[in-house]
Amino acid sequence: MSDRREKRPSDAAGAGDGPEAKRAREPAAPAFPTYKDAPDLAPKIRLLCEILASSASDVEAALDDADVRVTTSDVEQVLRFSYAHPRGAAAFFRWAGHRHLHHQHSPYSWNLIIDLLGKNRLFDPMWDTVGSMRAQGLLSLATFASVFSSLAASPTSSPLKAFVEMPRYGMDRDTPALNSLLSALCRASRLDDARAAIPVARAEAGTRPDADSYAILLEGCEAAGNAAVAREVFDEMVHALDFDPANVPAYDSFLTTLVSSGSSTALSDAMEYLAVLRRYRCSPGEKFLRAALAAHLEARELRSAVVLWDDFVLRRGLVPDKEMYNTMIMLQGTLGHAEVTVKYLDDMAIYGVFPDTDTYNVVLKLLLKGRKLREASAIFKEMVKNECWPNEANCSLALSVFLDTRDWETGIKVWKCMAANSLPPLEEGGNMLVSKLKDEMLPEACKYAEDMIDQGIKLSSSTLAKLRHSLGKVKKGDIHDRLLAKWKAH
Repeated sequence: MSDRREKRPSDAAGAGDGPEAKRAREPAAPAFPTYKDAPDLAPKIRLLCEILASSASDVEAALDDADVRVTTSDVEQVLRFSYAHPRGAAAFFRWAGHRHLHHQHSPYSWNLIIDLLGKNRLFDPMWDTVGSMRAQGLLSLATFASVFSSLAASPTSSPLKAFVEMPRYGMDRDTPALNSLLSALCRASRLDDARAAIPVARAEAGTRPDADSYAILLEGCEAAGNAAVAREVFDEMVHALDFDPANVPAYDSFLTTLVSSGSSTALSDAMEYLAVLRRYRCSPGEKFLRAALAAHLEARELRSAVVLWDDFVLRRGLVPDKEMYNTMIMLQGTLGHAEVTVKYLDDMAIYGVFPDTDTYNVVLKLLLKGRKLREASAIFKEMVKNECWPNEANCSLALSVFLDTRDWETGIKVWKCMAANSLPPLEEGGNMLVSKLKDEMLPEACKYAEDMIDQGIKLSSSTLAKLRHSLGKVKKGDIHDRLLAKWKAH
């Protein structure tokens, strides 16, 4: 790295401010991963990282004393784990180049040191290093992507100025460079600055935005939840580029922003824009479908949701994910179509999407509450076969519903599943089972009461008293006495 100190593109933003004032305005530097986060790191790399992390007054002397040879790969590894120690890392970079690599660092090492310095807001050394890279012919757009990202993360720095002055370093201010700048600004939540960069880039360098440029801006609008600005950007995009069926990411972000805006007209607004896109054979993607289905669920709009589903999945061939299926299942169940949820469950396998425990539990709950007990029994058996266990609420609900409807076989299967897998609520469920069985299936009630005692599941005194009453009616008091003795022993 050069010792030259010239005015840098980032200097103007804070001209005249003292370092203390700048530090007060800027957020704290982020926490970085270190070698301590990599337990399998090679001993040599760990040793070098420890030296950089130490408080050694002369890092290069400490590195000489370690008496280890380093390769280009070693330099790259050490730098990746030394972001928290930028000055030590810079000293190591110089030392390794001078002592071991004949000043022939890899482009990746150079970009790492640029990124490391920038992320620590050491912008003067960063720009010195950019100058050194230029002298060796190693600068690339990846280098400036890192520079833009670091400057964008510092509110007092101007990545746009860095873009404008790229020719000083032999770099073109072309559309990919502009898109890199826009991406850095949007990731830093500087949407207004990103929008302002486009007319400046056009005026200063004749750089014109492309479809990716607007997709980046619309993703920024989506991240900011700014539907008003998204509409403006969308209009600008259509005016500049017209409608393009290939520009799916831009349409996806735009409509997702609209439908997720939370306004009272969010869903209708998004659907109106969707109709416009369809007229030009354009379409958003799966991100919009996921958000739109959730909005339909909130609005309880089943018919429109099914139309949307059929359009994207059946006609356009979009492959739905588990979240989309879960939303459709919830929507059908919420509107009283519990039996239809089984169809969606069956269809999942066609698209290579397999239900998990959460999906099964949603379907089981809807079927139980909708009193679709034959379907609920089948789903319960399927989920247990696939080792997806009912949650606590569903265990309690299933046991209660099947026992109340005298489906003793399924009720007992639910209990056996609970007992075998220690699924809550064990104590409540076991006592419910014994209490429900005692009137019509007294031997089974006694059997499961005894099993509970043997397994250490608390059988309540009231349940035992109910058993005593039922056993007394058939003159089987001795069975109660034996259970009571076991109960007291436990």
